[in-house]
Amino acid sequence: MPIRLRTLLGLLAGAGACLGLPAADSLAQAYPAKPLRIVVGFSAGGAADVTARLVGKKLSDEVGRPVAVENRAGASGLIANAAVAGSPPDGYTLAMVSSAAAIMAALHAKLPYDVKRDLAPVALVVKSSHVLLVHPSVPVRTVKDLVALARSQPGKLSYGSAGVGSAQHVAGELFNMMAKTKIQHVAYKGGAENVLATLTGEIESTFGSLVAATGFINAGRVRALGITGTQRSALLPSIPTIGEAGLPGYDSSAWYGLLAPAGVPRPIISQLNALVVKGGQSKELLEAYTRQGLDPQSHTPEQFGEFLAGEIAKYTEVVKLAGMKPE
Repeated sequence: MPIRLRTLLGLLAGAGACLGLPAADSLAQAYPAKPLRIVVGFSAGGAADVTARLVGKKLSDEVGRPVAVENRAGASGLIANAAVAGSPPDGYTLAMVSSAAAIMAALHAKLPYDVKRDLAPVALVVKSSHVLLVHPSVPVRTVKDLVALARSQPGKLSYGSAGVGSAQHVAGELFNMMAKTKIQHVAYKGGAENVLATLTGEIESTFGSLVAATGFINAGRVRALGITGTQRSALLPSIPTIGEAGLPGYDSSAWYGLLAPAGVPRPIISQLNALVVKGGQSKELLEAYTRQGLDPQSHTPEQFGEFLAGEIAKYTEVVKLAGMKPE
């Protein structure tokens, strides 16, 4: 947004407050007057992209305006998030972020933006979990078995991740921290590679995608020990959470949410949040989310902001205690 226009809107909002005129409400009533754009910091086909496209279609249906999804993959979402942080604060450009937004904030001392200062919470869209997998040759059947084996052989077992700072890496280090184990981290180029390494026995364990791992679990090619979130998955209802299975309080859920540039008028933020929450409860999206192993959320913008701050604090502690360093 040009500086003069932004200044004018600020003056109008201030005048409305002084005169009792609902300037912000009028602005929200006219919104949206043009197409919206959701920028995704990951490649097409991944969970963030799929979530953005599901949300975008539902938003488009609700507001009667096109909603384009733009992929700007790279640096765990940092490139896309920085672009959105620098966009006009008019509600027409949004970022679909993942839990990597909190992880990167914890892992890097300096970023091209401050996620809490330069971006505004709109809606926590969905949560997802990974599943702790082991190769069938590993003599364990439960999380407690794995903890006991790892403690008896410190540094001998390994787990794979999609890279340093990835959700799987953090899940593994949180596991080590809470279980007091030393399972060695092995970084791969992506989620598919680290699951393949577990299938072949190259590494003993990993934290895999629920959707991608279900077929391998059912075929007996890997053994599932626990779900990383706080609730069991509808895709694998017989598998307990890691918290249930031996590490009370463990939670390393992946999540996906919408952020806007800081300064977007509050009524527009509220309007977007209401539309996303309502859409997530529709039969169409509920079925689509379930197929992807995603759980819709109903946080307010304030609750999402508190959640995001809590995630950054949690990951900051994990990064510090695990000695994690950016690549």
